[in-house]
Amino acid sequence: MTATPTITPTVPLADAPLEALRDAWGNHLVTLAREYPDLLVLDGDLANSTRADIFKDALPDRFLEMGIAEQNMLGVAAGLATVGYVPWISTFVPFLVKRALDQIRVVIAQPHLNVKMCGAYSGILTSKTGKTHQSVEDLSIMRAMPGMVTIVPADANELRSAMDAMMRHDGPMYLRVTRDASPVIFGPDHRFEIGRGVLLRDGGDVGIISTGVETIRALEAADLLAADGISASVLHLPTIKPLDVEAIVAVAARTGRIVTAEDHTVIGGLGGAVAETLAEHHPTRMRRIGWQDVYGESAPNDFLLEKYGLSARHIAEAAKGLM
Repeated sequence: MTATPTITPTVPLADAPLEALRDAWGNHLVTLAREYPDLLVLDGDLANSTRADIFKDALPDRFLEMGIAEQNMLGVAAGLATVGYVPWISTFVPFLVKRALDQIRVVIAQPHLNVKMCGAYSGILTSKTGKTHQSVEDLSIMRAMPGMVTIVPADANELRSAMDAMMRHDGPMYLRVTRDASPVIFGPDHRFEIGRGVLLRDGGDVGIISTGVETIRALEAADLLAADGISASVLHLPTIKPLDVEAIVAVAARTGRIVTAEDHTVIGGLGGAVAETLAEHHPTRMRRIGWQDVYGESAPNDFLLEKYGLSARHIAEAAKGLM
């Protein structure tokens, strides 16, 4: 049997400070740029929302405003990458992954250029912007693209460490960034590794595998289950591709039951990736929490999480259904 990974300690949820990933992204870009003189930021006229404006104010000569022309922006980024720059893209997920998909595929992914694509306002919690801005399928698209590293951090500290790793990695990368402030569960010394999962809880009754800030709700679900005498493992996967197959198999082998949780469609995202992995390596009973082949709507966050089945309660109920 595959060995269980070491448990990574987290800040208790009740004590966790709040920080928006988009704010952490904008500030850490400035830090990285002072270390890497070849780093540039290209923005699609959304800097005040993505918080690329933090970078613009600090280093205006290295900020390129490309306007509402995302396809052109990706083409310019490809050109800059061919002459040694490291372009970081700033725009919303739906405008990046869908509107400019052909450019990503043909001029960045196929020649394997060193472009860092950052999709802001990811998932369901986009401040009442509605279905046009709630991206439910971006992970399915990007993880299917050959050579595309796909990263979904859980909090601001993991995001900063992931950005460090992105600068060290040569090749196309997609980073999914949320809008709203969320709990910081990792300490400042937390180290992200490309392709490495993080075991946050170790229980033998059921395994919860999650990604991004949905991991916060996975931890809350584990607490709900513990109150009912059910011991849950929580495996956080900050990298959807490459996937930590060994960690997934270890949790499945230990618990015999898996629930996946993601702020994304269950078709082709984390749930699909885990199901593919287990079907091939360790067939296991499982349930997938996520968007059920629907688009969203404009509404308050808590309402959306409940209506579309992404809350901690829904994760816990799915786990109980497997018992």
